[in-house]
Amino acid sequence: MKIMNLPILVFLLSVLVLWLAARIGSQLRLKRRPMDDDEREDLGVIVAAALTLLGLIIGFTFSMAITRYDQRKNYEEEEANAIGTEYLRVRLLPPADAAKTQALLRAYLDQRILFYNTIYPSRLRQVNADTSKLQNDLWNAVQGPAEASPTPVVALAISGMNDVLNTQGYTQAAWWNRIPIAAWGLMVAIAICCNILIGYSSHRVETRASRHFVLPLIVAISFLLIADIDSPRGGIIRIHPQNLTSLARSLSPQ
Repeated sequence: MKIMNLPILVFLLSVLVLWLAARIGSQLRLKRRPMDDDEREDLGVIVAAALTLLGLIIGFTFSMAITRYDQRKNYEEEEANAIGTEYLRVRLLPPADAAKTQALLRAYLDQRILFYNTIYPSRLRQVNADTSKLQNDLWNAVQGPAEASPTPVVALAISGMNDVLNTQGYTQAAWWNRIPIAAWGLMVAIAICCNILIGYSSHRVETRASRHFVLPLIVAISFLLIADIDSPRGGIIRIHPQNLTSLARSLSPQ
């Protein structure tokens, strides 16, 4: 869902929906007779159990988001290492082929940096198209010398190019690997139920609306953090291609 790429919108909608849930619970309480001490004690146990479950679900979901974030960071580092290693290995090819392949690797590196920094979908589609074309050019650049001289030394260049292409695929898969929508749905459903219970368990029917705003705000902030970390291109917390950028500076024509 596109809304998951807009953490601020997730936050605002969460605050509104959860606050309304708390108010609905409060209104439901108005329609019933006052609870006695035993009923209130039983309801308190239910509310505590529901809030504990909500906390656990939020914690597990946050852990899922952090794991995916770390995975994306690790693959960015692996891409930089693979490209840097292959840039050195292609020197084993004939001089003309080596110079051509190194120029292609520098252009490919620029596209990989753009992949991490691009936000707009139209621009991203162009970056992906250019990347795919450069991958074909890179493979063709090492395939010719390998077929002309199939030696173990040249095989190192082929192996390195294979690593370059594979790491890009791993990176793309990691960026597609998001928290499932079903997990979000279950977490939101539990949060709504908890806020209804909070409203319903109010000790006084005249409880001010502002008092029902605390839990929705806290939960919405948690949702904001999870959505921000889980969204590779949205929000504030993003993967910066620092390893690729550093490699690009070191490989600039000297």
